[in-house]
Amino acid sequence: MAGKQGNIKEFKHSSYNSPCAACKFLRRKCLPGCVFAPYFPPEDPQKFINVHKIFGASNVTKLLNDVLPHQREDVVSSLAYEAEARVRDPVYGCVGVISFLQRQIDRLQKDLDAANADLIQMNSIQLVNPLQRGSTDHFYARRVGGGGTGFYQPLPSFPDYQYVNRQINRRTQ
Repeated sequence: MAGKQGNIKEFKHSSYNSPCAACKFLRRKCLPGCVFAPYFPPEDPQKFINVHKIFGASNVTKLLNDVLPHQREDVVSSLAYEAEARVRDPVYGCVGVISFLQRQIDRLQKDLDAANADLIQMNSIQLVNPLQRGSTDHFYARRVGGGGTGFYQPLPSFPDYQYVNRQINRRTQ
């Protein structure tokens, strides 16, 4: 928390030398008590431009004055994130990003479930036929095909690292 306060003091100090990004964009004098100065430094004008374009300067001022000072940095961070997302995708904004990530999580969860099902199947093969481990028959198998119609194809005796590396390389290509 002390680091955040130190940064705010630096921004206030820099507001005496040059106006903050908000005051510069709004073409007004940046006073020492400027509510924007700690959060919109002159080095990052695009941050304020996006926030102003989406929310408006007066709404941001009201919002910052309505929250406690220790919450302002989080508020500005959220506003800047939403504004940038809204500029990139005017229709969906952050919801588009969240939706994309949710679909990715769902897909990865299905992949994980399939891998767990494969492990269960492999363990059941091992329990049914434990004598094959030392024999010349193949013990390890990989799933071929998808859904309920898939079957298991024997793999070379483990560990055959060259075979495993070829399979990994084939999947990544």
